[in-house]
Amino acid sequence: MQKLGDFKLPHFFNYPPYFTLQPVRDTREKQVQLWKDLILDYCKTQKIFVIGLEEDFALFSNPVIERSLSHEAREAFLSALVSEGRAEWLNKGHRKCLILWHRVQDWADIIFRFVKDNGLEDSVMTVEEIRSGIESRGTELHGIDRTILMRALRVLEQKGKLAIFKGTSADDEGVKFSM
Repeated sequence: MQKLGDFKLPHFFNYPPYFTLQPVRDTREKQVQLWKDLILDYCKTQKIFVIGLEEDFALFSNPVIERSLSHEAREAFLSALVSEGRAEWLNKGHRKCLILWHRVQDWADIIFRFVKDNGLEDSVMTVEEIRSGIESRGTELHGIDRTILMRALRVLEQKGKLAIFKGTSADDEGVKFSM
């Protein structure tokens, strides 16, 4: 089985037709589903939050079989994730895609559990501490994309679980938990 670093690639990754958009609808639907699952799984295990359509992305080529996805195929697979709410285009030109291997509500739930598990109810943390602090090491929150984190925090704020307060810069934005 082929690997990409420590990530095990599925068998279809070595099948050349899967690097070309398939013309038959049923075959393409299966192809799109396989690629969506692969992209989400790879991004989750490698903690990748943004894929640039024009940039080198390890999954989009396979040097072993000398195949690469076309721009059209890359956009089709990412657009399929967007249509399911598992990704968002970050610009109108569809050049960068924010990957939501957890939906924003799921990230909010992860933050809620993190706060409970670490006894952080009624405490204050900076947004940066949540992303890269000692408490978050070894958790899914460590290294989380700031855009996703802020959206998840806003979900919890709307539910009355915390208050977000502005600092003098983005680095010292704070969160007061009240769970």
